[in-house]
Amino acid sequence: MAFSVTPGRLPAIVLDAGGGMDSSEWSKVAPDLAARTGSEVIAYDRAGEGKSDESPGPWRADNAAADLAAGLTQLGVTKNVVLVSHSLAGEVAFSFARSHPDRVAGAVLVDANLPQFFTPSETAKLVALNEKQVEDLKKAPSTRQTRQLLAQADGYGPVHAAYHQLTWPSGIPAAVIVSAETPFPTPEDAQLWRQAQQDFAHVAPNRTLVTAEHSSHDIPLDRPDVVVTAVENLLKQVR
Repeated sequence: MAFSVTPGRLPAIVLDAGGGMDSSEWSKVAPDLAARTGSEVIAYDRAGEGKSDESPGPWRADNAAADLAAGLTQLGVTKNVVLVSHSLAGEVAFSFARSHPDRVAGAVLVDANLPQFFTPSETAKLVALNEKQVEDLKKAPSTRQTRQLLAQADGYGPVHAAYHQLTWPSGIPAAVIVSAETPFPTPEDAQLWRQAQQDFAHVAPNRTLVTAEHSSHDIPLDRPDVVVTAVENLLKQVR
């Protein structure tokens, strides 16, 4: 596992990129966060992404969370962590927070995959939409990228049916950032995505919601200022 660490004080801010992306996604965020918060800033590549080694078998958020926990332990960061998780990494954040609630001070979920979105009908729709892509990937040359995509697609339906049932630990504050455009081109899916972000944020008083105006799904690249501000505001609650 490849980690990039900017030294600083606790809470440590852990940056986790979206699916198919690596720690370079945070190139506009990490330096500003370190300068403005004085916190230790840790960006890393999940298994199979960036400079990290591949891990065989289906991709599972629980395994990714265990990898992250082990890596942070080796770095000496065993408590007081703020997770900043984009897209697919939202699922890793959920697993990490549920498995290690004592280690998480808070989270900023950046247009993240949230359980509320994966209704039975939406999950079935996504599985059907992905079928052709999966078949094409199986016929394509085996590369690091195709293997990672197939690993993420393996068991997608049952995995997200189970994810839909999960809840976030009530004692961990969270900020939710939703993009203006969302990851989906169709109005129906885009509205469900926005509603899921709103529903998650409105569950508890220690959660907030902000829209990243003029942004695609790639908020860390389009609106790094929104991410930095959200982290700063969360730190005011947990320091």
